[in-house]
Amino acid sequence: MKIYKLLLVTALTVFLGSCEDKPISATDLFDLSIKDLKKTYTPNDSFIITVNNYKNTAIDSVVYLLNNDRISSSSSFSETIISLKNQKLGNRSVIAKIYADGNTYNISKKVTILSNIKPKVYSYKILEEYPHDNQAYTQGLEFFNNILYESTGQYKNSSLRKTNFETGEVYKNVPLEDAFFGEGLTIHNNKIYQLTWQEKTGFIYDLQTLEKTGTFVYNESKEGWGLCNNGKTIYKSDGTQKIWKLNPNTLAEEGFIEIYTNTSKIKSVNELEWVEGKIYANIYLKDAVAIVNPANGAVEGVIDFTTLKNHVADHKEDEVLNGIAYKGEPNILYVTGKNWDKLFKVEIVEQ
Repeated sequence: MKIYKLLLVTALTVFLGSCEDKPISATDLFDLSIKDLKKTYTPNDSFIITVNNYKNTAIDSVVYLLNNDRISSSSSFSETIISLKNQKLGNRSVIAKIYADGNTYNISKKVTILSNIKPKVYSYKILEEYPHDNQAYTQGLEFFNNILYESTGQYKNSSLRKTNFETGEVYKNVPLEDAFFGEGLTIHNNKIYQLTWQEKTGFIYDLQTLEKTGTFVYNESKEGWGLCNNGKTIYKSDGTQKIWKLNPNTLAEEGFIEIYTNTSKIKSVNELEWVEGKIYANIYLKDAVAIVNPANGAVEGVIDFTTLKNHVADHKEDEVLNGIAYKGEPNILYVTGKNWDKLFKVEIVEQ
């Protein structure tokens, strides 16, 4: 019996000691609450946020962040107004970073920010039709000095092409190795950047010779879909609602925007084109192009191309619209699709 009691006391001592040694978490001390919490917000909104101090812990200061962006600070737990003006859209974390007793505690709350504008709806008018190789599974399309550069996909059939857009003649065709599935492309500083789909690898080519000069990797984004650039930043889609911002010198990912309308997110963002300060984005399987504000991800317009496929001979269900090129002509785009036999010059008109 004495041995049993001794073991019991020892076990209790170890248990209580382990409880005492357990580190105190942020949620043991604090909680974050939003007054009149709503399901979604817009950049026009603001809300009042409060830190609840369960243990009356003395604090030094509180810093508020929206994801990694600092938005406010306070020396107390008083109510703080958080403005969402100029914030990126999507699911965001409101974080309170609390400094107390030489420690730092983080508590957070999720909010969803939608666009505050309803997208305009556009249609198109066909101006010209040009021949296009129906064996080209188009993934990327971009003009440079009136020459059309094209990236095509499918394993064992992917390529980078330099073409005459008016005749369909392929001046030069650089095939990819069989293990790579070609995706979007863009041209910047006399270099061509081409994505691959699930291989997490991009290729760099000399613009004049189409000789491969290097490669780059994706880091956080899991797949490669579309590319475009504005001369300062390269933008990359990955098949989700995200468009990543790449450093044009290192190709490192430096954050992203998420594509949202005033009601929902837009998934399956595909081939991209930079047009007069906006990102034009193919939406995979939708035969539509979203006009996106690159600052916050808001969809400001949608171009409906659902009837364009009717002008393509012997098209199949999976041979969808994919390929936007801009040549500097106001309201004019050049568009095609996967294995389409035509490239279309179209005028964009508001409905």
